[in-house]
This record gives sequence, structure tokens and C-alpha cells, in this order.
Amino acid sequence: MFLFNVRVYGILINENNEVLISDESTENVSFTKFPGGGLEYGEGLIDALKREYMEETGMEIEVIKHIYTTDFYEKSSFNESQIISIYYQVRAKSEINLNIKTKSFDFTEKSIEGKLQAFRLIPLKQLQEIDLTFKTDQVAWVEFLKNMDNFQL
Repeated sequence: MFLFNVRVYGILINENNEVLISDESTENVSFTKFPGGGLEYGEGLIDALKREYMEETGMEIEVIKHIYTTDFYEKSSFNESQIISIYYQVRAKSEINLNIKTKSFDFTEKSIEGKLQAFRLIPLKQLQEIDLTFKTDQVAWVEFLKNMDNFQL
């Protein structure tokens, strides 16, 4: 049996040209990624992204533009599934009201279902692909930067 795991992520750039990233720790694995997560059965990509953003950040978002869809094989870090990730540029519908950290993996909030999460805003020109843990996030970030003139900031 072949299992596919469809993931959807949003790259949010605020009015100060800062990128929202999420540091997370779960199942003894720590990683840095863009906010987002897994598609649930019966759900469309945009609805899933809006739900994931609401669950993770408490923010309503507007989806602006498709950035990248995985075009290579990527095995999940957590199970035997194949990951297919879709990335969109998103905009917050209201002010970002998160406990923004300045250091990576600065977890002060309590664990939610065994998962620790902290958010950082990194200046657009400072975020490097190596700052992101997963290859799909790295490739999406490079694609975003290559095509930045086509995206709304």
C-alpha cells in the first residue's frame, strides 16, 4: 500500500518585510518550518491552509498566490508516507497577535498534545534556506525568492 500525505503551508510576509516561521518540537524531533499542516479527507487546499493557520496561530488569513508544489520524492520524517507539499503566499487579515520569539526553539508555552511551538519573524533578506529544516520548505523558499517580483509584498 502506498500512502500519500498532502501538506499545505503559507508563507506570510508582514508589512515590515518579515517572514513568519514556526519552531516546533514533537516526537523527539525539532524543526523549523512555515506554518501549515496536513490536509484532512474531504477538505480543499485553501480551506485546509486557513484551518491550519487558525489552529496554529489563531489568525485568519487570505491566500494570495500559489508559490510551489513538491516535484520530487520526499519521505515523511514521521512515518512511511510520501509527502506532497503545496505552498502559498498568505496575508494576515488582522494584526499578527502572537508571542513572537527572537531565539530559535524558545518554548515557554505549555505543550499542546505533546507538541511545542514558537513563532519568529525573520527579516525577508535574512531568512536562508538552511534556516528551514525540511527540503520542501527550502525549495519553496528559494522559489519564492526567485519569483519575488511576481508576489505581492
